[in-house]
Amino acid sequence: MSLRAPLTAAEIVNHPEFKHVVWDLQPAKKGKATVALGRGGPIQISYEIHGNGPTRLVWIMGLGGFKSAWQRQSKDFGHGQNTNRDQSTKYSCLVFDNRGVGESDKPLARYSTSEMAKDTLELVDHVGWTENRQLHFIGSSMGGMIAQELALLVPERVASLSLISTAPKIFNTVGFFENIRNRANIFIPRAIDVELSSIKERMFSQAWLNEPDAEGHFPTNGDRFAAQELNKRRDKGYTRTGILCQALAAGWHHKSPKQLEDLGNKVGRERILVVHGPLDRMISPPHGELLFKELGGKEKGVTMVIAEGKAHGLPMEWRRDLTRIIATFVEKTQNL
Repeated sequence: MSLRAPLTAAEIVNHPEFKHVVWDLQPAKKGKATVALGRGGPIQISYEIHGNGPTRLVWIMGLGGFKSAWQRQSKDFGHGQNTNRDQSTKYSCLVFDNRGVGESDKPLARYSTSEMAKDTLELVDHVGWTENRQLHFIGSSMGGMIAQELALLVPERVASLSLISTAPKIFNTVGFFENIRNRANIFIPRAIDVELSSIKERMFSQAWLNEPDAEGHFPTNGDRFAAQELNKRRDKGYTRTGILCQALAAGWHHKSPKQLEDLGNKVGRERILVVHGPLDRMISPPHGELLFKELGGKEKGVTMVIAEGKAHGLPMEWRRDLTRIIATFVEKTQNL
């Protein structure tokens, strides 16, 4: 049987589910924090906290991603999964727009993952999460690069460090910057369907893209992702300047073997988790393997999980497994 053709951009924006692709999850708290005073600021960082529990999770998004890109994790950890189990009394989930996107400020400047890490640290201080070994950092893609910088800044405050689909440095830039180029166009041009197809192929496995929509409204998972991407591109918080500034930060990220050794020593390697998909075309698997190795590898206690058959966008494509893995790792490290 032949596979169904993806919905076109025009069909997606006219689909009744299009206006619901960003879920209406009510946070326990939301606001803006002023950061970067004396570092080129002030910069306003928009954030939400989902849940009221004692276990503090800090979710750090990748290139061009809004805080709503964590909505599956915000729901699973801050509201309850698709069951009757309420997780909101166990976890508090901090999600936010990095500088350059969404409702946060978008200064025209040279961004770096180290400066964005300082933004995140000042945000965490703003919400009062200041105790040692209190913070569970979960970073995806560029967010994982920022998480590395955070762990070097305040290793004593790290309860766990989960690094998803990320790298210590980018050493094969072709796929990475081609994806950046596709995402940098903030308008919907005639070739939008071609662009969406390219982005989907780099972010997800073809098998997952072709599966029926996990939420049951669009024909396929691929159509839902395309709807989310189109919704983001139509938002005034998505700008060419902001995306390119973030892209430079990610592209120039570089942690040396010595820095990663120091990170492992100071944080504690039993607190570090590396997750990567073997089909990742955005940040290829050798990047995750190098990160794992230079942090100390299995011999020294670092945990690595391979998302078999999966690609780059694990928070969406591998939601159930990732939720289980993160929850288990957080539980393991909470009282080390």
